[in-house]
Amino acid sequence: MSSDPAPTTLDVTFPPVVAPDREVRRRADARQLALTKPAGSLGRLEDLGCWIASCQGEVPPHPFRQPRVVVFAGDHGITRHGVSAYPPEVTAQMVANFVAGGAAVNVLATVAGAGVRVVDIAVDSDTDPSVSEYKIRRSSGSIDREDALTEDETVRAIAAGRALADREIDEGADLLVAGDMGIGNTTPATVLIATLTNTEPVAAVGRGTGIDDAGWMRKVTAIRDAMRRARPHTRNPIALLRTAGGADFAVMAGYLAQASVRRTPVLLDGVVVTAAAMVAEELAPGARDWWVAGHRSAEPSHAIALRHLDLEPIIDLGMRLGEGSGAVTALPVLQGAVSVLAHMATFDEAGVTGRDADDTDAVPDPRDA
Repeated sequence: MSSDPAPTTLDVTFPPVVAPDREVRRRADARQLALTKPAGSLGRLEDLGCWIASCQGEVPPHPFRQPRVVVFAGDHGITRHGVSAYPPEVTAQMVANFVAGGAAVNVLATVAGAGVRVVDIAVDSDTDPSVSEYKIRRSSGSIDREDALTEDETVRAIAAGRALADREIDEGADLLVAGDMGIGNTTPATVLIATLTNTEPVAAVGRGTGIDDAGWMRKVTAIRDAMRRARPHTRNPIALLRTAGGADFAVMAGYLAQASVRRTPVLLDGVVVTAAAMVAEELAPGARDWWVAGHRSAEPSHAIALRHLDLEPIIDLGMRLGEGSGAVTALPVLQGAVSVLAHMATFDEAGVTGRDADDTDAVPDPRDA
């Protein structure tokens, strides 16, 4: 950008993140061993149930009463340079589709019992006022040759993400999902991931919306050029978002960090959301303890990001849509893990002879399974 406005006075400092309750986790592990099944026979369901108990601070945990998906929509200037198979106009059209309930995430969220909200963060057109309350600007800059945002816009976007997390939690959400919508957004996502993990572009770039070989080469070139601009800022998450992210990424980073500050578990989606999560962990160290990966995207940079955050996805179905679709597809599995720990009978309750009650070996963290 040629000239930045005066720096904002908004505070982007996050308070220390308190980890999920370790004592509750120990009690949840002990309860798992008392349930009417061989220890470990339900595999990762056991780990996930115990993790949710530690997040909720109670054993047994309660089923999610109000899981909530927020889809963050934004356009990116890099799309003008041929890195996507779709034109940028699709972003605004899809926002209307979310509002009408016709997108994949709407359908899958209904099955999973989750509500969906879409917010226009940087769509390159006017949208309905009901979704544009938190709008930062129209489209982020083309990151291969200019900053995505001004410093003021970056800070305001992080603040907007915090406000959105607070809003959802204050309205009763007890599990959050972040989704994304933005033509070309896998390009800045890959830039952020490759920059923070020191990965060569050719090892991280995927096909996104289905680009051909020529489009893939243009995308690699754009990511290489953007990474050259981003590398000086690897230790400064705000500058990194300003230089190589975008308004939607900054809002998602603030949202994910604030959810952890508010001790609310998050089910992460694919490559775009996980790229924002990497920056959120830089903004609020320890935030990742409150996240679980819903799925593994077919985008190669997503696997790189998951390794960086030490997260193991719940499902792997070759999905690469975004929107929060992979996360809400995994949500019933997470609900099932909670229900097993909460409602399955213990050996004593069922009158079944089980393991020695003193045998309470700890179960590993669900994200390390």
